[in-house]
Amino acid sequence: MREIIINKNEGNQRLDKFLSKRFKDMPKSLMYKYIRTKYIKLNGKRCHKDSKLTTGDVLTLYIKDEFFESKPKETYDFLKAPIKLDIIFEDENIILVNKQPGLIVHPDENYHFDSLISRILHYLYDKKEYNPKEDKAFTPALVNRIDRNTGGIVICAKNAEALRILNAKMKSRELTKLYLCLVAGRLSRKEGTLTGYLTKDEKKNKVSISKQKAIDSKEIKTLYKVIGEKGIFSLVEVDLLTGRTHQIRAHMSSIGHPLAGDTKYGYKMRGTNDKYKYQALYAYKLTFKFTSDSGIMKYLDGKTFEVNKKDIWFLQ
Repeated sequence: MREIIINKNEGNQRLDKFLSKRFKDMPKSLMYKYIRTKYIKLNGKRCHKDSKLTTGDVLTLYIKDEFFESKPKETYDFLKAPIKLDIIFEDENIILVNKQPGLIVHPDENYHFDSLISRILHYLYDKKEYNPKEDKAFTPALVNRIDRNTGGIVICAKNAEALRILNAKMKSRELTKLYLCLVAGRLSRKEGTLTGYLTKDEKKNKVSISKQKAIDSKEIKTLYKVIGEKGIFSLVEVDLLTGRTHQIRAHMSSIGHPLAGDTKYGYKMRGTNDKYKYQALYAYKLTFKFTSDSGIMKYLDGKTFEVNKKDIWFLQ
């Protein structure tokens, strides 16, 4: 007989979902038989496959020892990623990281090992705050994402409750993200709201902006404010009222002011010595403005986190 006490990352899910994650080698037919014949009990009582688990529940299991036997030590791809992180803030629920341009946020077919989330998982693994062998119900996850060649603040949730709350707050715009970008030229209007419709070409991974609604287009709104001018460039602060693929890059280009370094959307290289290796765009400020219940994350309400401008590469 074994007992499992449900932790905060394992609660709020069906019993069969939990068991499938915890005992991957157990056939589902056998799992259902164990539940049906009371070889698996919840808080000492008979349960069902769709019984809802909550934190603190006790599962009693009268099942074969082989399902509990330790397997040979596993190797994890994320351990191949370097622990190289610029951490702005960290507590028991979240990590805020200043991602540098050039680093992808999630592994893909070309970059299997080094990504922002892999670095974070390696970091938490070394701190003994995350162990995939034990934490089968939840893996720390990113709340927001930014493009590979864009820098800025990315939020990682350390537990399921934080992820659920912050995903909801992101969707309801109770998290405000401000961007800085360096654009070519001087804007005639120093601040305003840009509107339009964005259409994405999936094959080219490129978007286009139009004033009129088109098939498959999505409405976009971009708030901007010029906060500085130097030479042929303007430094612009941007707030996205809609969050679409390449919205800032394409919207600024559509009014004749492409981002420095953004050759995909119209920036012309001035020679091999051009210092703008990436598009000059940075998600530099994050503010939490909760207007509804925020549970365990309520302590973040009203807080602002900002990347030091000295750490933004195109401002040097």
